[in-house]
Amino acid sequence: MSYQVLARKWRPHNFSEIVGQEHVVKSLINALQHDRLHHAYLFTGTRGVGKTTLARILAKAINCENLQDYDPCGVCQVCRDVDEGRFLDLIEVDAASRTKVEDTRDLLDNAQYAPNQGRFKVYLIDEVHMLSGHSFNALLKTLEEPPPHVKFLLATTDPHKIPVTVLSRCLQFNLKRLSPEQIFGQMEFILNQEAIAFEAPALKLLARAADGSMRDGLSLLDQAIVHGNGKVTADEVGAMLGVVAQQPVGDLLNALAAQDGPGLLKVIADLADLAPDFGGVLRQLLQALHAIAVLQQAPIPIDAGLDSELIKSLAARLQPEDVHLYYQIGLLGQKDLDLAPDPRGGFEMALLRMLAFRPTLTSTPETHPQPDVKPIPTPPARPAPKPIPIPIASPPPPEEPARPSRDNPAAPPAAQPLPAGDDWPEMIAAMRLESITKQLAQQCALHSINDRNCTLLLDPAFQTMLSPMRTEKLQTALRTLRGTPVKLTILVEKPTSATPAEQLIKQREDRQQAAVEAIEADQNIQALKEHFGARVIPGTIEPV
Repeated sequence: MSYQVLARKWRPHNFSEIVGQEHVVKSLINALQHDRLHHAYLFTGTRGVGKTTLARILAKAINCENLQDYDPCGVCQVCRDVDEGRFLDLIEVDAASRTKVEDTRDLLDNAQYAPNQGRFKVYLIDEVHMLSGHSFNALLKTLEEPPPHVKFLLATTDPHKIPVTVLSRCLQFNLKRLSPEQIFGQMEFILNQEAIAFEAPALKLLARAADGSMRDGLSLLDQAIVHGNGKVTADEVGAMLGVVAQQPVGDLLNALAAQDGPGLLKVIADLADLAPDFGGVLRQLLQALHAIAVLQQAPIPIDAGLDSELIKSLAARLQPEDVHLYYQIGLLGQKDLDLAPDPRGGFEMALLRMLAFRPTLTSTPETHPQPDVKPIPTPPARPAPKPIPIPIASPPPPEEPARPSRDNPAAPPAAQPLPAGDDWPEMIAAMRLESITKQLAQQCALHSINDRNCTLLLDPAFQTMLSPMRTEKLQTALRTLRGTPVKLTILVEKPTSATPAEQLIKQREDRQQAAVEAIEADQNIQALKEHFGARVIPGTIEPV
């Protein structure tokens, strides 16, 4: 007897054997149970998820002579004939090869006649979107008002190409892509039934490579069995798929976490000796970064094909902002691989961009305090800073009328005066903060500060930036800067003075206005306007 491939041998023959389409199976069984069968069903979904199989099972169920819990019995004459492809009342058509309107008319000419064997005559049209416009028109009237003994079962991978007039006459069921876990479970069951030795990691690789299609997964399994000489092992499957072992991917992630550029290039060079699929390696890297990002936000383990301890270690070492940055650069790098001069170069540049576009290559202040931030110049040794508020007993300086609100009589006396050196924008620059923590500091205004306490005011419009982790980072940086155990408190209320971010915006606006006024007052510009009718185009003036 000739060999039958696994995808055909293990094709489901009843509803209970269907994998991963419970929402469709439940609806069909309920329709059979309450005798509410529609005259036209449309099954949609990607390739290999069970559209045609479900249609055949439904055709068998509505004609079965002995339903078992509304499941085809599989032993009656109708079930056997359908399984063997010789049931006269199941007319199965491939629309891709019969697109002409004459084919459709010939098909429907016999619809008026009663069934030969079963209760219903079933027309199963696969890839129905391939029919021509005239064919759909010929089908339309019969599809809308078919004889009572006729059922239409349509299947397609592209429902958008089907006219809405046809869609509106069908009950549509969208079959979902199968998860790697569902494909893995079915492969494991089949190999156990076939008495074929296998390794679980090998099946995980095949399940991910199937990309949501059970048929593709079983075809790959057939190939793996032949490639492994009757066994399915992780090494053989990895070689067959061109998948790199987890160790190089782990080494790449460790080099990224350590910000080790030479080490990263060394790993890529060693990887190139294995002649891998660099697109596949980048996908593995993205899967690992996804698992790390999820683990940093919630203790939900995700199988990324890497050792769980390595994922936990990387989640502790990498900043969440960096993980998301690396993931985005990796996604864009996947798209650019085909445009690169060679795959290795494109892969190498994607990882180098991860290093180059990181906000800073130095460690965070809380783990490695920078020695050059502690010796802040003392007030007598530095130029006088911008005017600052003074105690309430003294009149406020005229240069900064917007900051007297800091002089709150109810505040502790030690926290009211802000001595020279406590300029908040300069402190932010000296603390060398990173990414969103720096943005949070710039949106705050300094309310009070001494050797033990520091109070900042944050506009309620920016309170989404506030988090315990960023507050802790800012407090640690502040302690390192001042050399004292300062306790940081951030109050969410409207600051009465300008924040550093607002000061930067105001400075840019002032510089822009000064540049516009300087151009307008320039004598050469005035002469050009007067003699040649010249004009300054708005928006083209930029300060130097």
